[in-house]
Amino acid sequence: MKAELTAAGLTVAPAPPQPLGARVVPGGISFAVRSSGATAVSLVLYRTGAAEPFAEVPFPPECRIGGVHAMTVRGLEPDDLEYGYRVWGPSGPGDRYDPRRVVADPYTRAIGGGGERWGGPRQPFEGFRYRGRVVAGGFDWEGDRPLGLPARDLVVYELHVRGFTRHPSSGVAGPGTYAGVAEKIGHLRSLGVNCVELLPVFEFDELANDRFDPVARQALWNYWGYNTVGFFAPKAGYASTGDASVELKSMVKSLHRAGIEVVLDVVFNHTAEGDDNGPTISLRGLDNEVFYLLDPDGRYRNYSGTGNTVNANHPQVVEFILDCLRFWVSEYHVDGFRFDLAAALTRGPDGTPLTDPPLLRAIEADPLLRDTKLIAEAWDAAGLYQVGSFPAAGRWAEWNGRYRDTVRRFVKGDAGVAGELVRRLSGSPDLYGDRGPLTSVNFVTSHDGFTLADLFSYNEKHNERNGEHNRDGERTNHSWNCGHEGPTSDPEVLALRERLTRNALTLLLLSRGVPMLVAGDEFGRTQQGNNNAYCHDDELSWVDWEQAARNAGLLEFTRSLIAFRQAHPALRRDTFDGVEWHTPDESPESRVVAVTFSAPDDEVFLAANAFWEPVDITLPPLPEDREWRLFVDTSDVHREVPDQDRITAGPRSVLVLTAAPRGGVQG
Repeated sequence: MKAELTAAGLTVAPAPPQPLGARVVPGGISFAVRSSGATAVSLVLYRTGAAEPFAEVPFPPECRIGGVHAMTVRGLEPDDLEYGYRVWGPSGPGDRYDPRRVVADPYTRAIGGGGERWGGPRQPFEGFRYRGRVVAGGFDWEGDRPLGLPARDLVVYELHVRGFTRHPSSGVAGPGTYAGVAEKIGHLRSLGVNCVELLPVFEFDELANDRFDPVARQALWNYWGYNTVGFFAPKAGYASTGDASVELKSMVKSLHRAGIEVVLDVVFNHTAEGDDNGPTISLRGLDNEVFYLLDPDGRYRNYSGTGNTVNANHPQVVEFILDCLRFWVSEYHVDGFRFDLAAALTRGPDGTPLTDPPLLRAIEADPLLRDTKLIAEAWDAAGLYQVGSFPAAGRWAEWNGRYRDTVRRFVKGDAGVAGELVRRLSGSPDLYGDRGPLTSVNFVTSHDGFTLADLFSYNEKHNERNGEHNRDGERTNHSWNCGHEGPTSDPEVLALRERLTRNALTLLLLSRGVPMLVAGDEFGRTQQGNNNAYCHDDELSWVDWEQAARNAGLLEFTRSLIAFRQAHPALRRDTFDGVEWHTPDESPESRVVAVTFSAPDDEVFLAANAFWEPVDITLPPLPEDREWRLFVDTSDVHREVPDQDRITAGPRSVLVLTAAPRGGVQG
């Protein structure tokens, strides 16, 4: 093709249709965008921050192959440049082509438009706020690569990049940023965690919330970030410098050097474009019928609770998601992904769950993702609950919601759950008998719901500040306020709350499977009873590091549990072997559990009493040359085990003992 002169004095020529997105090439920039139904596409070019484009370049017919438009624009430089696309197409029931709007490149590696700094302000550009930027790339990884830690050794720590260090007490130079997380690596190593799970770091608009906090009298936020705007762009507002890509990569490299893996919480079940009344940002204007599940009238099927559901098993969408996962593994060296509302990803075109979803099969089979950890939140917002039945083969782990509910109910003293608790402690063989205990990601709390301290301080959720009259958030929390709702100075209530917190941590960190903690739970972080703090960018959501000093005993207790777990292979086996259940009380009203975990040369005995009176527990017999030694008694009744046959579990307490050489020093 003969080069074509544009109105801005630029020349264009055909470019390869792959890779999609924008990239710097000799003499200019190559742009490639896919739209299976578009009749015409033009490239719209802006100077940074300008309201009007300085050029609009149609893709000539020679720059189109099938549904991919690709051209090189010569004479362009990536500096001071933002771009998007104008798309023409049919106007059927499911089509949303609208040439009056400029849409973002779904493959852009950075998004401008004023969102480079947290809180904006975003430029009020009419119809086009999320502008693509061209990233030249380049980063010295210094030999870094994903760590590949065995799942049996993992202790996962879920954190929000901004909330982790934004509080004034964090003491970091870059509060609320990727660099701030890196500055806290010393805390993570001291605690003993070796995997951080980051709430969404794909670009999102933190200002995309029109609700108002009636208590603090301030606007609310899209704080958690579960409304993706750019799937290939890191959240720019999390950078302390002007380059989010470099700062995020530096954070990953620093964590890897400390032996800590990085798992990203990714949102492919829905996008920020919402329902029929939502904004046209990118995918809707390029290929609405391809990317979203629609009913026969072209309306959005909503299995995500946010207005739309991604058509995840369409071949083009499968390819898009694979491209995204490959990008983050290859470009950012991440070690794994946790898939938000993953059950929605199993739905077919009409919303029916598929027994063998093409997306899950493709992810498992992809060579580049072969060693990448995959974790499913195996439910969605429309009632599809697949914990224990998520339709994937052995590589996928699952957030075990049944573990969470069982431990909560047992610790607060509910009757009739002792038998189920033993199954959860054992790695949930009833759920994962064909896949092994490491399929179970065990947790008692997560970002969504009460903190661990609030779990034993509130009977009811207190979401009044969310601007929805306390109607939002989970209603069934299995929590207990220990006799007083919220803060108190009553020493008995405070002592009970701390004991129940220690009980929950002990059960969590000594269970078979992969344990997950939430940032701040190790030293008593509170959200004042709010169990849906998605909209708060303030001290309600930020980790208060002064709590680490105030609750130093709890912090040290958590450290000791993690160290104990790592020292005892009996707790970290990848099979269901070596678990012996003891049943002190077989009645339906039982609130007592006892179990022995065994591995070669290692035995750990755990007894949990959720009853409000002490209970005598029979200890399993040991060979004559070995004896039981006490590791934990959360009731603080015992300092040692003088009787090798029986031990008393105090009211609402957990005991942990280990087998050691008789008369020797316990390791």
